[in-house]
Amino acid sequence: MADLAKFQQEITRFNSSYAKEAVKEPVNFWGLAGFAVAAAYTQSIIPLLIALIFEIAYMFILPNLPAYRQLVDRREKERRLSLNKSNREKLIKSYTPREREAVDYLNWQKKNIQENYKKFTGARELPSNLHMLHQRWEDFVDLLDVYRRRKQHLKSINRQAVHNQLAQAFRAAENAGDEKTRRVQLTNVEILKRRLASFDELERSVKLVEGQLQSIENFFGYLNDEIVTMSTPEKFSLLDFEQLSDSIAMTKQMLDATSDSVGALDSYNREMGNYELLPHSNS
Repeated sequence: MADLAKFQQEITRFNSSYAKEAVKEPVNFWGLAGFAVAAAYTQSIIPLLIALIFEIAYMFILPNLPAYRQLVDRREKERRLSLNKSNREKLIKSYTPREREAVDYLNWQKKNIQENYKKFTGARELPSNLHMLHQRWEDFVDLLDVYRRRKQHLKSINRQAVHNQLAQAFRAAENAGDEKTRRVQLTNVEILKRRLASFDELERSVKLVEGQLQSIENFFGYLNDEIVTMSTPEKFSLLDFEQLSDSIAMTKQMLDATSDSVGALDSYNREMGNYELLPHSNS
């Protein structure tokens, strides 16, 4: 029953989104405005009653038309793509000049690869793999953001100070005069141990992302070199794109697995007032 209720809620929300779009259509607005003007001009409610009938029919028919739903879905997809592009451009503006240079150079390489493919193979259309280069470029931008934020975290860490605090907590627990004090200090010991473990995870993730960024850059350079020597589109199909895609997916999965550790560090930096080390603090 719970699953059925949830399914019905999803259907209702799905349908209501199309209904909301139908209400906002210019044709609906101007149609209602026309009837309102007619009612004011004739001093009669008949145009308003007719408008109500037409509106009910309009709201019943239009949101359920497959063609209209496809139009709404296409608009929503375009809106999300535009928002995604805007957010990524804003993110790139927050990068250092050196980071922006790396992003711009990779974007230039992407365009150069696509142009050279058509030039040297004589093909009019790009294969799907080359269209996906834009996604790989976006992956580079996103991973670069993760890399720089996590590297900043590492720079903010005084590992030796935490080790010293851990040693002090150990001694305090051993020399505690009562059980309550001992338990408090042992809790502190465990927290400090977890902090050190999170530092190690963070360090490993930074090295992983750094390697992945280099892989993307090297792959673009490799493609740029290979396409210049190609004479037919068939040879292009032999190039391995899947390995890079799988590697990026693995990296993102690993980053998700370490997000708890980074979240703990974010909380710590927020408490300490290190706001410049928090995500999107520069945007």
